[in-house]
Amino acid sequence: MRVLVVTAVPAEAEAVAAGAPGLDVIAAGVGPAAAAAATARELTAAALGGRPYGLVVSAGIGGGFPAVAPVGALAVSDAIVAADLGAETAEGFVPVTELGFGTVRHEPPASLVRELAAVTGARTGTVLTVSTVTGSAARAEELAARHPGALIEAMEGFGVAEAAVAQGIPVVEIRAVSNPVGPRDRSAWRIGDALKALTEGFGKSAPVLESWNPHD
Repeated sequence: MRVLVVTAVPAEAEAVAAGAPGLDVIAAGVGPAAAAAATARELTAAALGGRPYGLVVSAGIGGGFPAVAPVGALAVSDAIVAADLGAETAEGFVPVTELGFGTVRHEPPASLVRELAAVTGARTGTVLTVSTVTGSAARAEELAARHPGALIEAMEGFGVAEAAVAQGIPVVEIRAVSNPVGPRDRSAWRIGDALKALTEGFGKSAPVLESWNPHD
C-alpha cells in the first residue's frame, strides 16, 4: 500500500523520513488550510498518475496535555477533531456541527490505531487541531474540559483528514509531544526530543502502515 505522510515543516518531514525512508513524506506548511490544500494536491496527482495512495498519515510534533501526554510521549489518534471550528456565544463555544452544518471529527480505522499503538507503545486518544496555539492555562483547561479524551493539540491534522476523507482514503495522525499545552514557556520546549521520538515511532510504524489492510 502506498502511504502519504503529511507534516507541517521540513524538520518534521526529515524526522519521519529518517525513521521510515520508504514512505512518501511532504511538508505542507503550517495550519489546517495549507495542510488540506497540499494533501489534496498530492492525492489527486497520484490518482491521476495511476498510483493512488491507500492511506494518509498526518504527522509531526505538538503540545501535549501534561496529565495524559507528557513531553516526549508519542500519540496515535483515535479521533481527529477541529477544536475551534464553530462560534463563540454568550454561553460559550459552540462547534459548527451544533450550528447545523459541517463536521468537526474524523475517526481513523480502529484496527490501524490498535496495531500502531501495539508496535510503538504510543498512547491513543483525540488529537485536536487548532488554528491558534494555546498560550494560557485558562485556554488549556477549557480545551481539556470540552475534549476529555484529548492528548495533543496541533495545527494540521483536521485539514489533512478533510482532504483524505473527501477522496475516500483512510487517515490517521501520529504526533510526538514537544511542549505542554498551556502558558507559553519556550524554556520548556523539547523539540529535539520530540523529533527523535517521531523518528523512532515511524521506524516501528512503517511496516504496519505499509501492510495494513482496510478489509481485515
